[in-house]
Amino acid sequence: MKFPIDEKYLIDCFRAIVNVPSPVGYYAQMNPVLEKMAAEFGCEVTYDHKSTAYIHLEGEDHSKKVLIGAHVDTIGCVVRTIDKNGWLRLRNLGGVNYSTLEGETVTIHTRDGREYTGLVACQSHSVHVFDDARTLERNENTMVVMLDEKVSSKEEVNQLGIRHGDFVSVDPRCQFTKNGYLKSRFIDDKAAVACVFAMLKYLKENNLKPKFDTLLAFPYGEEIGFGGTYVPEGVSEYVAIDIGLIGPDYDGNEYNVAICAKDASAPYDWDLTNRLIAYAEKAGCDYAVDVFYRYGTDGNAAVRAGNNLRSAAFGMPVLCSHGMERTHISSLNNTTNLLLAYVLDI
Repeated sequence: MKFPIDEKYLIDCFRAIVNVPSPVGYYAQMNPVLEKMAAEFGCEVTYDHKSTAYIHLEGEDHSKKVLIGAHVDTIGCVVRTIDKNGWLRLRNLGGVNYSTLEGETVTIHTRDGREYTGLVACQSHSVHVFDDARTLERNENTMVVMLDEKVSSKEEVNQLGIRHGDFVSVDPRCQFTKNGYLKSRFIDDKAAVACVFAMLKYLKENNLKPKFDTLLAFPYGEEIGFGGTYVPEGVSEYVAIDIGLIGPDYDGNEYNVAICAKDASAPYDWDLTNRLIAYAEKAGCDYAVDVFYRYGTDGNAAVRAGNNLRSAAFGMPVLCSHGMERTHISSLNNTTNLLLAYVLDI
């Protein structure tokens, strides 16, 4: 039987965090938000030296410690160089698909705390001017940011305080339709973070404890492969909550929860994955088991780093990953239900 999940909270939580910029390695604005959200349920947030945020939940049984990870970092960019005419050139943070960024609004975050918006455009920006406006490949060598400021030189841009290495975040453009579709950038992986907090809300409101001591972890380096490489002492299981994929080879869709049996590097733990499948069935989840290509999570990153633990992964499948993504509230509901079934060990 399914748990009654507060779907309004799920969406409100997602909206609250998706609009806070957190490209890979940029935690300055997000961590205070996580602290505020955790405090609503009487929880404290702690940090490691990588600024990964943790919430500790005491379990009924102290014989083992498990970790549930939902990465807070998103794909983004940094300023690579500044052209003589004042346009910014970018270097990607994570698997940026530049063809999906054209025409988007971005924000540049300077080292001294200033913010400036800009437009992402191809250097051959107009079909009325450039013969190759339609055909030029969109990549980091052909895409620029045109600042929403009256600047026409590198010197004028520098006077704004913008320098090489400043972080660049993308407007998520979040929408939630009346029939339950969530359309936004960064469903990967902020929808998973929302699912974790919806699980926490259910536990607190129903005066429930996890079966085992549980760490909720929110890393900032998953999109470049090292979010889960450090694991606190004593953790024996790392369950990564991350997006699922939708495509010809997959049974995952926008309404179910996808359990990943293998990613690009390795299979996930046999026993733990089998347990997740059993939990999904007991909780009445609509679920799929899939093998993902060009994909990885903090769970297997933790294993590759030499940690002595089991890993597994599941989450909400999305269309158009690393672009303007889409899924359905049913998928977030199924993901949260599987989370609860796992932590309660039903």
